[in-house]
Amino acid sequence: MTNDRRLTVAVATYRRPEELRELLPQLVAQADEARAAGWEAEVLVVDNDPDRTGAPVVSAHLATSPPDGAAVRYTAEPEPGIASARNRALDEARDSRLLVFVDDDEQPHPGWLRLLLATREQTSAAAVAGAVESAFDGDLEPWVAAGDFFRRRRPPTGTEITVAATNNLLLDLAVVRRLGLRFDAAFGITGGSDTLFTRRLTSAGHRMVWCDEAVVTDRVPAVRMTRDWVLRRAFRSGNTDSRVRAHLAGSGRERLRGRLVSVGRGLPRVVGGAGQWAAGRLLGRTPLRARGLRTVARGAGMLAGAVGVTYAEYRRPVAAAA
Repeated sequence: MTNDRRLTVAVATYRRPEELRELLPQLVAQADEARAAGWEAEVLVVDNDPDRTGAPVVSAHLATSPPDGAAVRYTAEPEPGIASARNRALDEARDSRLLVFVDDDEQPHPGWLRLLLATREQTSAAAVAGAVESAFDGDLEPWVAAGDFFRRRRPPTGTEITVAATNNLLLDLAVVRRLGLRFDAAFGITGGSDTLFTRRLTSAGHRMVWCDEAVVTDRVPAVRMTRDWVLRRAFRSGNTDSRVRAHLAGSGRERLRGRLVSVGRGLPRVVGGAGQWAAGRLLGRTPLRARGLRTVARGAGMLAGAVGVTYAEYRRPVAAAA
């Protein structure tokens, strides 16, 4: 039976034990603050690693944590893919009214959870998304820095939005259950299951709002600070956009219409981005070249998705046969 004053803070993890070790006490502190405000709060770790590298981290935390702190639970999800891990969080939070997602490579700022809860209380929204700031492990490539690609939009608190990621997201599970929403496994290794999930939520007429003060910091490793990663992520983002649009359209002629819309959105980006890149090269302006090339990559991803090509950014390596 659902407890309207119970909330679960869920972190899905995959082979990031050091990051999880640092994050876990911070989440417990946030949950303790919610408990002081009258919530029955817990922290849930969903380990998507078949080797369960997160288990020793949780065990070590429980061995040293005070008995009066927020509850911490560990569960393993053997099915690979972030969609499966997110669905396990939904299942494990069956007794909770609220579910809050955060990534295992992030760190919440002081008051993060309290601010998400306050915005939900003030707006009665079915979902509240918070801000994500980036912290870099070193210096960005000049091309990446010139494009300013890690700057995220930050609308005012209370602004209604139609799509969000689960890297900083509060969900009212009463609404989620009523709609029968799940994270689509077809997006498990491609990314985008949270995009489809939140678009289905808002397209059903439920409000999702922004809380700009509820901030988490995303730690960006060196491998993601390169031109190659930025362009691959832009392609994947465009590819996901087209695939989500096709899924929302349904089947038959409506899905075909959705694919044509994606072509109509992707082609101008390829052409316009190429023109921007050419102008930047002619004028010697790196920001123009960088943004133009990224726009081309996103448009190309949209076109690929429109014709059924799936880019599996999170495909895991296949273990070699013994």
